[in-house]
Amino acid sequence: MIAISDKELEYFLSHCLEKRFKKNEILSKPLITPNEIFFIQKGMIRVLITDEEGVEHTIHFAQENQFIADYSAFMLKRPSVYSLQTLEDTFVIVMPKSIIEWGYQELQEGDKLGRLIAEYYFIYQDTPIKNMFALTPKERYDSITEVFPNIHNRVPQHMIASYWGITPVHLSRLKNQRK
Repeated sequence: MIAISDKELEYFLSHCLEKRFKKNEILSKPLITPNEIFFIQKGMIRVLITDEEGVEHTIHFAQENQFIADYSAFMLKRPSVYSLQTLEDTFVIVMPKSIIEWGYQELQEGDKLGRLIAEYYFIYQDTPIKNMFALTPKERYDSITEVFPNIHNRVPQHMIASYWGITPVHLSRLKNQRK
């Protein structure tokens, strides 16, 4: 994403943590102000929100080579509304807010990195919203593997249905139409 010297990279990474999470572990919970961003090296994470009746709604998925956090809460220093849950054994780099702020100040292209991450986050949030209203359920089903390759083998179908705002039965019908 940016040009970075070996010395800068070494310092940055020395302040990050490598962490493994087992399937179904929670990385971040609602009502807690997030203080880190995760970079996924291996695995898949679901972003979800639980409504007042206790029903979980999948907001997004993140997989290898993607950043994930409740970025708005992270930036505004407010409690999160989302949970982040692993969907398989997952290996992440945990980047604390302090090292990210150091990067903005000290990396030669730190501001550029921050801008690129913010742009990525905007696209990450905007695309599913746009697709929800611009594409038919079948078109959304057909396009999901472009964004998340092999998702149907990695994620339970009811979570994919929740992500698209359809019932698992409707998702099953869409899958059968493709055969």
